[in-house]
Amino acid sequence: MVAAGPLRVVFFGTPGFAVPTLEALLGSRHQVVGAVTQPDRPRGRGHKVSDAPVKQVAVAAGLPVLQPDRLADAAFLDQFVALRADIGVVAAYGKILSERVLAVPRLGMVNVHASLLPAYRGAAPVHRAIIAGERETGVTIMRVVKALDAGPMLTSVERPIDRDETSEDVERDLAALGAVLLVSTLDDLGSGEVHEIAQDDSRATYAHRLTKADGVIDWTLPAERLHNVVRGLHPWPHAYTFLGGDRFIFLRSNWSADAPAGVAPGVVVRADSDALTVATGLGTLHIVRIQPEGKRPLSVREFLAGHRIAPGDRFSGP
Repeated sequence: MVAAGPLRVVFFGTPGFAVPTLEALLGSRHQVVGAVTQPDRPRGRGHKVSDAPVKQVAVAAGLPVLQPDRLADAAFLDQFVALRADIGVVAAYGKILSERVLAVPRLGMVNVHASLLPAYRGAAPVHRAIIAGERETGVTIMRVVKALDAGPMLTSVERPIDRDETSEDVERDLAALGAVLLVSTLDDLGSGEVHEIAQDDSRATYAHRLTKADGVIDWTLPAERLHNVVRGLHPWPHAYTFLGGDRFIFLRSNWSADAPAGVAPGVVVRADSDALTVATGLGTLHIVRIQPEGKRPLSVREFLAGHRIAPGDRFSGP
């Protein structure tokens, strides 16, 4: 079959996860005619208003950038229609697209989603998969419909999850995999070589948006589960606990099934040299890297040199 011509693409995305896809599109034979991203908001520790990652790339590439507060705004819809897009590509845009928006591109819209659908639909698929202890994830390119992440699947790629990888590690890799997969999917879509597969809604799971409250450590849970929480909530909102009224953030951990008998969950069983070990509901959690609130991240050796923590002390919730 003769390859179809390049497609005119409007890109919808906001955070760093979306950048590799936009960059891959810019380097492809397809023409990116505009970018739609969330309005500028305060970011970082100083809460200064700054451009999101996608906007930075789009501006540098000389693309028209649209930042509507509401997708139903008439001015935005007029600008969107004027771009004459063949297709829309979505990667972590952050808003549900209306039927009016979905109907504008002649080939509809497709989404780069960081899970093997129908599992982990929603806002935090990578984080929720790691917290759940999944050993495999992937990227699915799907057609966007009004229902959240429920559209037909066009193609997917799988990726294993190592037992010590964080959400940051996995999401960075999935962003790169998804970018390559998206461009090849557009090539096939333009040539009519893509076959859509309906999702099995009965197998769907939902990856709820993360909140700071998700980070509170429940020491009654098994150590393996807590290790998954620590790595799943990195780089935000992080797993955290309290001791003596102070909050401590756990950045890296390990775990073992062994635990001393009769020690309550949350109690420190070892605190010396490079070891900070805490009893859990089943097994022990070994802290590798820790951050006192408002301070810099520390190795356990650095932390113990400046903090009085001894076996018998007990971490707790707020």
